[in-house]
Amino acid sequence: MSEPNALPEAAPGAGFLERCRAIAGAAHVLTGEADMAPFLTDWRGRFTGRALAVLRPADPEQVAQLVRACAAHHVPLVPQGGKTGLVLGSVPDASGSAVVLSLARLNRVRALDALNRTITVDAGCILQTIQEAAAAEGCLFPLSLAAEGSCSIGGNLSTNAGGTAVLRYGNTRELCLGLEVVTPQGELWNGLRALRKDNTGYDLRDLFIGAEGTLGVITGAVLRLFPQPKASITALVAIAAPRRALELLRLAQDRCGASLTGFELMSDFCLRLVGTHFPSLAQPFVTRHPQYVLLELSSSESEQHAVGLLEQTIADAIAQDIADDAVVATSVGQSLALWQLREHIPLAQAAAGKNIKHDIALPVSRIADFIDSTDALVLAAYPGCQLVCFGHVGDGNLHYNVAPPPGAAHEDFLVNQEAINRIVHDSVAAHAGSISAEHGIGALKRDELKRYKPEVELNMMRAIKAALDPLGIMNPGKVL
Repeated sequence: MSEPNALPEAAPGAGFLERCRAIAGAAHVLTGEADMAPFLTDWRGRFTGRALAVLRPADPEQVAQLVRACAAHHVPLVPQGGKTGLVLGSVPDASGSAVVLSLARLNRVRALDALNRTITVDAGCILQTIQEAAAAEGCLFPLSLAAEGSCSIGGNLSTNAGGTAVLRYGNTRELCLGLEVVTPQGELWNGLRALRKDNTGYDLRDLFIGAEGTLGVITGAVLRLFPQPKASITALVAIAAPRRALELLRLAQDRCGASLTGFELMSDFCLRLVGTHFPSLAQPFVTRHPQYVLLELSSSESEQHAVGLLEQTIADAIAQDIADDAVVATSVGQSLALWQLREHIPLAQAAAGKNIKHDIALPVSRIADFIDSTDALVLAAYPGCQLVCFGHVGDGNLHYNVAPPPGAAHEDFLVNQEAINRIVHDSVAAHAGSISAEHGIGALKRDELKRYKPEVELNMMRAIKAALDPLGIMNPGKVL
C-alpha cells in the first residue's frame, strides 16, 4: 500500500477510516494515490476524480456495514462495478470527499434454477460469467454487450443496459425478477424473489434499476434465463439508406416474428473505420454500399428452419428493392466474424481519436427522418466532420457520434461538444426521442436532463431521492 500518499482521515470525522478497516479489513480500504488510481478515471480517460478512500467489501453484509459508517459520518459514496460506463456515473468528483464503494469482490454465482429458469448472482459478477454459467446448464442469459467481458451485472442493472438482444428479450429491467439492495441507511433489503408474478404493493425493484446508484447499492439479483436456441443464423445485408433499414425491419418482423433477435444498423463509414484500425477483420463485400444491417435469427426448432426463414426474408427484400446484396454466415465462425465488425466500431473510434458521443433513443418509425435531418444540420454547422452512426435500430437506440474532419486536431474539435450536443439533442427532442437510451445520465448528462425533462417529472424524481436518501450521500451529483 502507498500509505504516505493517503489523504487526511480527520476530514469526515474521527475514526471513519478505522471503522471501515474493521469492517472490510485494512487491505481492502485503499487510501494511497497509486492504489486508488485505477478506480478514479472513467473508461474513456476523459475525467479523473479524487476520493477519500476506495472500499472493497467482500459480501452484502459488509456493504451494509460500510454504508452505515458512511451515513453516520455523512461521507458520500460512489458505487462502482466494472467501470465501463460512458457518462461519469461510477467515478467520484474532484472534491476528494467521497469514498468509492467497489463491488468487484462480490462476484459469485449464488444459485441457478434451470427448471424455474433463474440465476441468482452477486452484483459484481461479470456479465460474461453469467452467460457462461447459464450456458453450462443449457440455458441462455441474453444480455449481450461489447463490454461483457468486464462490465458487471450491478452496473448493467443500475443503468438499465440494453445491448444487442433488446428487440427479442428486452432491456436489463425485463431480465430481472428480484434484487438485493443496501439502502442509504445501511439496511439490507432482500428482494431476491424468483417470481414472474408478485402483485404485493409498490415494485421497489424498479426504483433501483436505472437509478445509477443514487437510491441504494444493488448487491445481488435474480435474473431470468431462457432456453438455448437450437440455431442462430446471422446475415449482413447491404442497403441504400436508413429508410430501407426500416422497411427491412418490418419485413423481417412480419416473416420471422419472435425469431428475429438482432437488427443492427451501421454505415459504410463505420465499416471502413473498422477496416482501417482492425485490418485482420475481413470486410464481407467487395463493392461498398451506403448502409448495412446486421440481422440475426434464432430458432427453437432447427438450423434448417432458421436458414430457410432468413434466406426467404432476404430474397423477398432483394425482390422488393429493399436490399441490394447480402452475406449469410454458414458457420459459427462466420457469424462471430460479422458480429465482430459491429462490436469493433467503438474500438475503432477510440483508436481513431476522440469524438463526441450520443446514446439516443427514438421511435423506430422516426429513425430515418432523424438521421437525414440531423446529418444535414451537423454538417452545415461543422463542414467536413465525420458522422459515425450505428446502433440497435430494432429497438430504436442509435449511437450518433461526431468525429472531427480528417486531419483536424481532436482536442480542438472537442471544444464544440456543447454546441454539437445542442444540435443533436434538440433534433432528438423534435423527433420525440430520449437523450439517453442505455448508458444513463451520470454526471455528464445531468444538465442536459434538466433541459429536456418536464419539470413535473424532475420534481417527482427529486421527491423519491429525498425520501430514500435524505442525507444525499448516494452517488451525489449524478442524475439529479
